[in-house]
Amino acid sequence: MSETAPVKQQSTAAFYGQAVASFGVAIAAVALGIYFLDADAWVRGFLAIGVLYLVTSCFTLAKVIRDRQEAGQLVSRVDQARLEKILAEHDPFQKL
Repeated sequence: MSETAPVKQQSTAAFYGQAVASFGVAIAAVALGIYFLDADAWVRGFLAIGVLYLVTSCFTLAKVIRDRQEAGQLVSRVDQARLEKILAEHDPFQKL
């Protein structure tokens, strides 16, 4: 079997920082927009709850997609290991 190290996909610190800052700016802008909205308190509350639900749903969806991708990579690595084992045990000069 080959001893290849798995490729680790990791984002840079700048990309992580940009993602966190972008999320912070977006959530702050929506919160300020809801706060200063010229509407009754129950309308602003409804919008705030809707935004919170949307944000938690997005986090859940991102986690599910990541988990499915990681599971697919694991299955691919297992299949690759099986193929390498079969190729290592195969003797092309052996009579069938």
